[in-house]
Amino acid sequence: MRYGICPLSLVAVYESPEPDSGLTTQLLYGEAYKVLDTRKKGLRIRTEWDGCEGWIRPDQHFEIPEEAYPSPDGHPKAGRCSDLVGHAATREGLLLPVLLGSEVGRAPLLGQHFEGEVFADYQDKENLIPTALLYLNSPELRGGRSPFGIDAGGFAQMVYKCCGTRLSRYPHEQATQGEALSFIEESNPGDLAFFDGPDGTINHVGIIMRDNYIIHAFGKVRIDRLDHSGIFNNELRNYTHPLRVIKKIL
Repeated sequence: MRYGICPLSLVAVYESPEPDSGLTTQLLYGEAYKVLDTRKKGLRIRTEWDGCEGWIRPDQHFEIPEEAYPSPDGHPKAGRCSDLVGHAATREGLLLPVLLGSEVGRAPLLGQHFEGEVFADYQDKENLIPTALLYLNSPELRGGRSPFGIDAGGFAQMVYKCCGTRLSRYPHEQATQGEALSFIEESNPGDLAFFDGPDGTINHVGIIMRDNYIIHAFGKVRIDRLDHSGIFNNELRNYTHPLRVIKKIL
């Protein structure tokens, strides 16, 4: 088995090795993965944080030894970038942009040094909303996980990741985690609300705030009203996502 680590600000993970393939997710700086298959046009990988599989370009792969790969016991104490954009310094003294939530504690594996602030390894639930607000107005991007493009599942996952808690990648997977609540009134800021798509399957998630508001990625990371029917968008003057279930993760 071969192992790798993301050496750039972002590395795209595609659905197939073909150049016109769709984006399935992204790796952030310092995130690790296993190499499952090697072809001329790409490497098939499985990400360490959430087990997503897809293809990356061979020239964006950085090999690490097996002993440097994170242990499977859950929460690597690597330190995660708490700046919207921080920087890692290379051996040559050049600066590499490093984005919010990146695993900057692994910079030495790349022969680099991170210059910036980091989150504590574990944070209280009260830190979830302040962290979520760091992504406010980030554009929605299917497959994205960064402040410069993020989808609903990536947004929820990254907020929890910054606070030291592991979430799956996609809303329908995240909805299997945690404890279900019967009513919105039982929820607290930081709990997750899940919503049905047109086919009746869960395809959207947001983070509950105080006073019946929710922050989620829809066009951009935005704040809307939440009630028992779902998300009400004041700009569109209608409900955009019907509520399915509320889950308490922390």
